[in-house]
Order: sequence, then C-alpha cells, then structure tokens
Amino acid sequence: MRFGFVARVCVPLFAAVGALLVPAQAAGAHPFGPPSTARIAVDGDRVTLAWLPAEDDWVALGQSLGAFEDPAAGADTTLTGEQKLARSAAVRDYLLGHVGVTQAGRPCAAELAPLERLRTEGARFSFACPEPVTAVDVRVGALTDLHEAYRTMLTADTPAEPAQALLTATADTRRVRFDAQAGGGVPLVVPAVALLAVLALLVALLVRRRHLSTGAGA
Repeated sequence: MRFGFVARVCVPLFAAVGALLVPAQAAGAHPFGPPSTARIAVDGDRVTLAWLPAEDDWVALGQSLGAFEDPAAGADTTLTGEQKLARSAAVRDYLLGHVGVTQAGRPCAAELAPLERLRTEGARFSFACPEPVTAVDVRVGALTDLHEAYRTMLTADTPAEPAQALLTATADTRRVRFDAQAGGGVPLVVPAVALLAVLALLVALLVRRRHLSTGAGA
C-alpha cells in the first residue's frame, strides 16, 4: 500500500516537472541552431565587418536590452521590430561593446553604420587601424552573454589565414593574418612578373650565345 501511495503522488509530480522543463528547453533552443556569421575584409588600414545573426536571435537580443516595449503597457505598433532595434541606443552600445578589432594590442577606432536592413545585411562595422593591416585580433562576443552556446562563424572576404574561424563564448577572439596584397603591401603578382622577365632574359642570352658559337665554328 505504501508503494501505491508513493506512485500516486510521485508520478504526477514528475510529469508536472517534465512539463515545465520541456518548454524551457524549447524556448532556449535557438542558440543551438546554425551559428551567426561575420564577414571581414581589409583595405589598407581599414577593416570592415558585417555581423549577421538569425532573426530570432535579433529578437532575443532586443528583448534583453529593452528595445521592444512591454505589450501590456501599450506597445507602438507603427514600427516594426527591425525599426525598433535600429532606433535603440542600447542595441548600438551593446554591439560596439561586443565586436572589436585590435592591431598589435591597440584598438582600431570603430564605427557602426545605421542599423538598417538588419535581417539581410546585419550590423555593419568599420574599423580604422593605426597601420596598414597585415594581422589583427578580431573579437565577436555578441549573444554569448545571453547563452554560452551562441557562436559566430568568422569568414574572411580578403585572402587571410585562417579563412574561417569559429568564435565561441570561451574563445571569442581570433588573430587573422592577411597577405601583403590584402594589407596594402607589395602585390604578390610583382615577384612572379619579375621572375618571368629574368627567365626570358636568360633564355635570350643562351640562344644568342649558341648562335655566336655556331657562327664561330663555321
């Protein structure tokens, strides 16, 4: 009888606890989807970066920063969620505080473009570095304070090593090295052209020497 009583009490309790846990896990499932993307490019001393998370991640970020009004308090229905994110000073400050580029330990001055077309183009940054860029440390730590499972796939549009890197909550910064052509140095094609010119000159000298030898022998 005691076992029957325990079963009658515990089974419904476990079921109730399970019902509470499942929605909680489902609500927090979006950090486990595809990673956000960040595309980086270099031109001289300037670095550009576009960070693009999923649409529901923008919603989660906006909610955490108070970019959306409480519906119970009479939310403004004339603006879209994207427009509310774009107008939020808290969102801009957050992005500038969680995405950055440093060169030899010195921060590159950051500019954040107006937050328009967030769903298609993401947050667009421009960084002015002290020197022409050959190597920089890139940090993308956005969203990881909401959940440690968030991550960002960094991809270089300018030839770089590595060409791609996964940034996570525990490793949100990666050094990226760009070749000389990408960083404004001597183009890589110049040595190749010079080498071809030298080879052509050597061939011409050898041919001329052979002709001279043949003429002397005659």
